[in-house]
Amino acid sequence: MAKTYNQLGLIGCGLMGGSLALALKRAQLVRHVVGYSKSPSTTARARQMGVIDTEAQSAMQACAGSDLIVLAVPVAATAELFKTIRQFVQADALTMDLGSTKQDVVQAAEKLLGWNAQYFVPAHPIAGKERSGVEHADAALYQGAKVVLTPTPATDLNKVQQAQALWTALGAQVQVMSALEHDSALAAVSHLPHLVAFAYVNSLLSQRDSEQLLSLAGPGFRDFSRIAAGDPVLWRDVLLANRTEVAGRLRELVLCIQQFQRALHAQDAQALEKLIASASRARGQWQQH
Repeated sequence: MAKTYNQLGLIGCGLMGGSLALALKRAQLVRHVVGYSKSPSTTARARQMGVIDTEAQSAMQACAGSDLIVLAVPVAATAELFKTIRQFVQADALTMDLGSTKQDVVQAAEKLLGWNAQYFVPAHPIAGKERSGVEHADAALYQGAKVVLTPTPATDLNKVQQAQALWTALGAQVQVMSALEHDSALAAVSHLPHLVAFAYVNSLLSQRDSEQLLSLAGPGFRDFSRIAAGDPVLWRDVLLANRTEVAGRLRELVLCIQQFQRALHAQDAQALEKLIASASRARGQWQQH
């Protein structure tokens, strides 16, 4: 059963962090939320919306007195943040991040938190929206979502159990795996699809009749390109942080595209139908639990 926390120190009051704060409040799992964002206007907006109760002037101020600390910042900012809040990552607090890559976060924690790294639980809630910002925060964002925890052998087991209980109480489905397993899997099913969507939309924009093409786009374009509306800075950081795994998955995709190219060039209807049928069958059987 999840414990109730006296104070959440939220660093990063955007979509992900804001949604978590709202979810914890709705579930009555936190009594008070102190929030900090690099942009004072974001922090002020979060307070106006009731996402946080108190505006902090620094990350350290948000952590002071908090028994739950959440780092909801771009993965590229995590290492610097560890330097700042190291003294607050202690046995009497549960500290988690929400980053989309985990090997870089784990390595930074081990390097910069030292002994205190055992009290940090790397977490990745696989949820989100195309639009970022606290104004899109949603208390139901994590309901039914998958949340992956990637503790190391040195991570305090009690902290892992606390994190599992917290996310489960919010209606999430929790999985535990290594940081490497996580990054490899997410490169295939999240990071690469985003890269492909970005590249596809750019390929349309590069054509002389791009405006006409887009004017004729319908449901197929809408569904396929939806994730291309993602936050540029966030996805830049994710793709760079997980570049080795993404590059490997990209090579596999190129080989599959070449199969389609060969079938088209040869006008091989049988081969083309076989390739389409394989994908259609797999997608039809897939269900997101």
